[in-house]
Amino acid sequence: METTKVRVRRSVAEKRRIVELTFQPGQSVARVAQAEGVNSHQVFQWRRAYRAGELVVAGEHASSLLPVIVSATGSSSLVERQQTVSQEPSVSSGAIHIELRGRVAITVERGADRAVLQAILETLRK
Repeated sequence: METTKVRVRRSVAEKRRIVELTFQPGQSVARVAQAEGVNSHQVFQWRRAYRAGELVVAGEHASSLLPVIVSATGSSSLVERQQTVSQEPSVSSGAIHIELRGRVAITVERGADRAVLQAILETLRK
């Protein structure tokens, strides 16, 4: 019996879809790769490219904006905290940098407002 391997060329959108599946809670690269019929080593390469901003469709920029949905359910405590923070005089000048590229990278510089940081982290955890 002779078997021939057919090379499957996946589009950038398909690669991104597969990579994004691996970031879902409870998923692993091995599970996703097996379900999608892809070698797990290939998926790891796509993940590196994704994080580096290289898996973009022609004409699309890696630094495109993400859609944001603000929901009223369960956000009353966050709104209260934000109002409390905005009422307090700002003495320190701190910086918080959040980068979303496949996963969240948070940089907090000295002097950042503790209440704002806590509100951000709780929002990201949801």
